[in-house]
Amino acid sequence: GKPPDIDEKLSTKCNMEKCRKKSNKDFTVIMSADDGSVSVNAKVDGISATRNGSEGEMMGINQQSEANRDVNNIARTDEPVENDDVGKFLYLEGVEYIMWCTYDVHFYASFALLDLFPKIELNIQRDFAKAVLSEDKRKVKFLAEGNWGIRKVKAAVPHDLGTHDPWHEMNAYNIHDTSRWKDLNPKFVLQVYRDFAATGDIAFAVEVWPAVCAAMEYMQQFDRDGDGLIENDGFPDQTYDAWTVHGISSYCGCLWLAALQAAAAMAERLDQKTFAEKYRIQFRKAKEVFEGQLWNGSYFNYDSGSSSNSKSIQADQLAGQWYTFASGLPSLFDDSKIKNALQKIFEFNVMKVKGGRMGAVNGMLPNGKVDETCMQSREIWTGVTYAVAATMLHAGMEHQGFAAAEGIFTSGWSEEGFG
Repeated sequence: GKPPDIDEKLSTKCNMEKCRKKSNKDFTVIMSADDGSVSVNAKVDGISATRNGSEGEMMGINQQSEANRDVNNIARTDEPVENDDVGKFLYLEGVEYIMWCTYDVHFYASFALLDLFPKIELNIQRDFAKAVLSEDKRKVKFLAEGNWGIRKVKAAVPHDLGTHDPWHEMNAYNIHDTSRWKDLNPKFVLQVYRDFAATGDIAFAVEVWPAVCAAMEYMQQFDRDGDGLIENDGFPDQTYDAWTVHGISSYCGCLWLAALQAAAAMAERLDQKTFAEKYRIQFRKAKEVFEGQLWNGSYFNYDSGSSSNSKSIQADQLAGQWYTFASGLPSLFDDSKIKNALQKIFEFNVMKVKGGRMGAVNGMLPNGKVDETCMQSREIWTGVTYAVAATMLHAGMEHQGFAAAEGIFTSGWSEEGFG
C-alpha cells in the first residue's frame, strides 16, 4: 500500500514542478534535508553551473578534473534510464554534512519523495542499485579506527553518492568503513521493495533485482554463527555512528528480518522461487533467534552484549517493522510484542523527556533516565521520531503516534523551539 502521510516529508517547501529535463541539458535538482533549500545544477558537456534557489546567486562553474576521476574500474552510475524524463537528482544530508543522497538517512526522508515525486525516488534507487554492483579500489583512510581500506566495496551499499564527483567518487563519508555497516544493505532492500509495492513498477523491480540479490548475499558474512541473523562488530557500525553495538542488536537485527521478508516477497513477485524460499527459511530461523536473544517481556533490548546500555530502550528498535507495515507485508512479530514495545517507547523515550514535548529520545535506560552512553544515545532525531510515530499509527496507537509527532514538530517549529 501507499505510505502514510505522517511519514517524514522534508521536501514540502520545494516547488519541483519547475524542474524538468530540457533539450540536451541534464538538470540536477539539489535539496538540503536540513532547511528545504533548493538549487538547480545545469550540466552541459561536462561543465556544471549551480544556482542556489534560496539565496538567488550563482555559486560558480566547475569542470571536474579527469585526474581526480580515475573511473577505469568503477561502474558508471549516471547513464540515463530509458523513458526517464526527470533527469538526475541529488540532495544534501544537511548544510553541515555535505554528502549527496546519504543513504542511511534517505531511509527516513524518502517517504516524501515517494509520495510527491515517485519518479525521482525511483531514479535515486536506480543510482544506488548501480552503485551496489560497482567497485572503487582507491585507498582511503578511515578516521575513527585509523586504518586504510578501499573507497567502495562491491555489493556493499554506499553510504552516499559522493561530494566532489557524485555518482563516480562515492562514499565521501570516511569516519568509519561503511562497507562493514549492518544497516545500509537491509535499508536498500527495504526501500526498493517499498517503492515497488507503492508504484507497482515491475520494470523497476526487474532492473534492480540483481543489486538486491548482491546486497543480500553480501550480508551473509555478518552471520558468523550460522543462525540466520547478522551480528554487529563492537563498534558503531550503523547510522548511529557514535553508538557502539555488540552482538545481535534490535536496530540492525530488525532491519535484517524485514529485509529477508521483503526480499522473499520481491522474489515471489518476480517468479524467483528459489530465492523466495531461501529468504523465507532464513527469516523464520533468524526471527526465532532475534526474539529469544532480545525480547525481555516488554521491549527488545538494545543489543545482546553485556555493556551498561545493552538493556537500553532504543526508540528505533522497530525500524524494520515500520517498513514492513508501510510495504503491506505481514508483521515481523506478534501484535502484542509490537504494541508493548511501542508503548514502552512512548512512556519512556517520549513522555519522560520534557513531558513528551520534544519527540522521542534515541535511548532510555530501564530506570527511566536518558542513556548517556554517547552523544547520539541522548539526542532526539527528527526522522526517527516521525518513524516511531508512523509505526504507532500503523499499530492502531493513534494517541501515542500523534503525541510523539506533535512533540518533534513543536520543538522544531513553534516559538518555544527552533522556529
